[in-house]
Amino acid sequence: MKLHLLAGTAVVALLAVPGVSMAQSDPAALEARIALLESELNALRSDIAAARAAQAAQTDDIIRLDRQVAAAPAAPAPVAPADGFRIGAHTVKLGGYVKFDAMASRYSDGDPANGDALREFYLPSSIPIGGASEGTATDFNARQSRFWFTTEGLIGGHRVGSRVEMDFQVLPGTGDQRTTSPATPALRRAYVTIDNWLFGQEWTNFQNVSALPETADYVGPSEGTVFNRQAQVRYTRGPFSVSIENPETTVSPFSGGARIVADDNSAPDFTARYVHARPWGDVVLAGLVRQLRYEVPTAGIDTDALGWGLSLSGKIKVGTQDDFRFMVTGGEGIGRYVGLNFANDAVLDASGELEAIPVVAGFMAYRHVWAPGWRSNLILSMQDVDNDASLTGLAVNRSAQSSRVNLIWTPLPGLDVGGELMFGERELESGASGDMSRLAMFAKYGF
Repeated sequence: MKLHLLAGTAVVALLAVPGVSMAQSDPAALEARIALLESELNALRSDIAAARAAQAAQTDDIIRLDRQVAAAPAAPAPVAPADGFRIGAHTVKLGGYVKFDAMASRYSDGDPANGDALREFYLPSSIPIGGASEGTATDFNARQSRFWFTTEGLIGGHRVGSRVEMDFQVLPGTGDQRTTSPATPALRRAYVTIDNWLFGQEWTNFQNVSALPETADYVGPSEGTVFNRQAQVRYTRGPFSVSIENPETTVSPFSGGARIVADDNSAPDFTARYVHARPWGDVVLAGLVRQLRYEVPTAGIDTDALGWGLSLSGKIKVGTQDDFRFMVTGGEGIGRYVGLNFANDAVLDASGELEAIPVVAGFMAYRHVWAPGWRSNLILSMQDVDNDASLTGLAVNRSAQSSRVNLIWTPLPGLDVGGELMFGERELESGASGDMSRLAMFAKYGF
């Protein structure tokens, strides 16, 4: 509207210029005046067009600016605090879990004594043999609860870390169940790492912890599992690791009798392990070489023998969620490493010399995921001991086997609730045997 008014005013002003009146001008002058007027009008039209273009561009800029302001991203959310907390140059982390166990057990040959570890987890060497069958024994406890703390940091250009872990699962269990059911914290793991080196108490390098199946029980397929924690020095480079570990020899007396814990070793146990990891799973091959030694100067006994073992284990993916886990272990003089010392390492002969005892053990487990948060494990386990009965007598362990199936539910992150049914059996060299069955329920919250 303002642009049109401006154009009309300009035309009137031009017509009002002196000499423009047609009555007072000749034709030539009139034509010159008209030509000048047309030139001025054309210039005015150009100015108007330029003004309109500038006004449109300004309007577009205003609209575009409004849109940019409206679409501007919100301020970034605050970053969650880092896991753990700082003490000097170290990051310190705390964790663990609280676990409640409820077990109903039946033993074919008499209940184990109150406080026996078998009443808290599956210990195949403690299955009663030769007693009278009793009714179902029910036990509740929270002794498997554990806690740990770790540190990690960069000190002088080296990666330095440490871990201390404890639980209340003392062997044998001694909690007084009459009043307050106390339990004493027990050391599980305590070590420091410096780059590729580890110094302290940790799972033996002969063991593959990642192959252990998920069970309600403390250990699970005990008789078929390499299971040992002890002080050691370990070096790891990529998939290879080697270690020297605390030595100890357990001995069966000639013709039978109580186990002898020799405590006479002069050389550490040596282990080596290789991990073959692929997208389909991982397989671990481990080896063990050790000295077996027993010395009693007053009896004229000073003897040693060689112990060795090999273990193949792994976890193989089946489909997108299921997996198959296994372990096969064999050797001579490795009894304390397998099945929670179900068999001794060696036996004394009539002349007081040590003879290593051969052992074969293993387990297999299949894990199936039913639905998000729901899973089951089917587990079979065994151990066979090749005793020389003429040396050991007939009262030593010859074999053990167990089977179990469970159902575990994770309703909340960190919370597992489950139930497990298991059956276990132990047999002596004499042929006598005993068995047990157990229904275990548990709730565990990890933090």
